[in-house]
Amino acid sequence: MKSASRISRIAAAVAGAAVLTAALSAQARELSVSTVLSDAFPWGQAAEKWAELVEERTGGELTLRVYPNSQLVAGDQTREFSAMRSGLIDMAVGSTINWSPQVPELNLFSLPFFMPDEAAVDAVTSGASGEMIFEAIESRGVIPLAWGENGFRQLSNSRGPIDEPADLDGLKIRVVGSPLFQDTFTALGADPTQMSWADAKPALTTGAVDGQENPLSVFDVARIDQVGQQYLTLWNYMNDPLVFAVNQQVWETLSEEERTILRETAVEAGEWEIAMTREQESERLAAIQERGVEVTELTEEQHQAFVNATQSVHEKWTPRIGEELVDAAREAIESR
Repeated sequence: MKSASRISRIAAAVAGAAVLTAALSAQARELSVSTVLSDAFPWGQAAEKWAELVEERTGGELTLRVYPNSQLVAGDQTREFSAMRSGLIDMAVGSTINWSPQVPELNLFSLPFFMPDEAAVDAVTSGASGEMIFEAIESRGVIPLAWGENGFRQLSNSRGPIDEPADLDGLKIRVVGSPLFQDTFTALGADPTQMSWADAKPALTTGAVDGQENPLSVFDVARIDQVGQQYLTLWNYMNDPLVFAVNQQVWETLSEEERTILRETAVEAGEWEIAMTREQESERLAAIQERGVEVTELTEEQHQAFVNATQSVHEKWTPRIGEELVDAAREAIESR
């Protein structure tokens, strides 16, 4: 009898523990967050910062698990938005470039030489045009929460210095999967070659492509100079803001308190990452030059030559992006 009683007590204890575990599991929730780059880069650090803040503010009841290197979409970063919209990904800290095939309004940031400086970027993202872009994202089943920044994109190649459009003639330049990039480099006389970031470094290594364009943070951390990219042109031809976002169906399952925490922490992580990215620019450039990379800075006249050469891209893409949005952004930039 004693043995039976003891077994009953053990069984009751096990059952009680199982109930407690189930209750705790029901309270805690983990959401997936996709990023293209790891936490070796500011982009990945932004996602990790967001996860850290959410866990801290919710006491661990809500956690974000970051999946870097586009692993949730098999390395194809242009599929990230579609995967989030369909629910395969809960959340993402994504690039406006990579999401632009599904959200045409995001091509605003890719218009060549449209945004002259960081103040212009801030004027667009924080004003009426930024709200219009967020509305466009939300209309496609994804809830945007905050802005981050991948930075102004610069041009590198293995052939020689580039300071005028003619220098690009015939060069194979790796670009992301956005038709606007194809049009921009075609207008400049180059041969744009679309490929994912996962394929880019091997292609640069073998010489399958001559050059690429990316922010200084990517050039520096990924050590692109080690794959023959010995010439770098600072031309700030476009900026690549990041967006912190959540699948709409996931968003609707969250409590008001959880939504508030997610939005506030996204804004905080975004502001932190933007400040860090900008503060590190001069240090990164110095490090790149110290490694022997030849850096070309354009004069006003040289810069204007590139602007003139890409006007056809603006004429083609402004209607696709939306005249009203482009006008609102231009007004914000002019009054910054």
